[in-house]
Amino acid sequence: MTDPLLTIAAALNWGQKQLTHSDSPALDVRVLLCFALEKPDSYLYTWPDRAIEPQQQAVFVDLVARRAQGEPVAHIVCQREFWSLPLMVNSSTLIPRPDTEVLVEQALMLASDHPMLRQAGVLDLGSGTGAIALALASEWPHVRVTGVDVKPEAVELAQCNSNNLKLGNAQFKQGSWFDPVAGQKFALIVSNPPYIDADDHHLTEGDVRFEPLSALVAKEKGLADLAFIATQATEYLLANAWLIMEHGFAQGEAVRNLLTQNGYCDVNTVKDYGGNDRITLGKWNP
Repeated sequence: MTDPLLTIAAALNWGQKQLTHSDSPALDVRVLLCFALEKPDSYLYTWPDRAIEPQQQAVFVDLVARRAQGEPVAHIVCQREFWSLPLMVNSSTLIPRPDTEVLVEQALMLASDHPMLRQAGVLDLGSGTGAIALALASEWPHVRVTGVDVKPEAVELAQCNSNNLKLGNAQFKQGSWFDPVAGQKFALIVSNPPYIDADDHHLTEGDVRFEPLSALVAKEKGLADLAFIATQATEYLLANAWLIMEHGFAQGEAVRNLLTQNGYCDVNTVKDYGGNDRITLGKWNP
């Protein structure tokens, strides 16, 4: 980029040409330019012919170079939107994915009428940034939502997101799966646990390369954590409460079998926005 005062339109065009390996170069460049300019996306549409100041241009060039090396946009700008909530993101957790919003949709649809929802609340296992827990807390302001993560850094991040969003009904605890909530029962349990096989080639591709393996990989061909949650959740669910879990696109049948074998009823798999099996759920009715 040699022109000392490129316009916004020219900067967007240049940036897209640099991101030849990105799946969404136009979106990536817009996010990076907004970050460099400290302006909303609408600004780019409104002022395409406005010149960029040299210092802002230098920042933008650096951001594009980082993205061209594969660094996730969410890590570069330290933020990702989920369920219309701006969430801080860092390398200690997974970057929230749009398809995970399907889990939130299912939870809202299935659990809203549970008679004990307000009293017993919701449990989110492996909460990471807190995306799922905070989305539910924002929709159910009078429901207590508890998120659990084994990594202290993730718990700190999720709590910061909760504080920033002023969602006082969401709290986060550090520990392994159900350990921090021993003896409690919930009207809904949700989870997006590690579910990728250690030998999966996707681990060496795209943004996943920059995310912690502990949040991605599970034993037994990716099913170990899903199986553990399905088995243990029966001790933490109230009658007619739902367990809803995200999983890999090829794991729908296996997860349905896990739930059925553990006594859940109304077991079903829901597809994500790309038409892939992504969320499996079951009702606990002992």
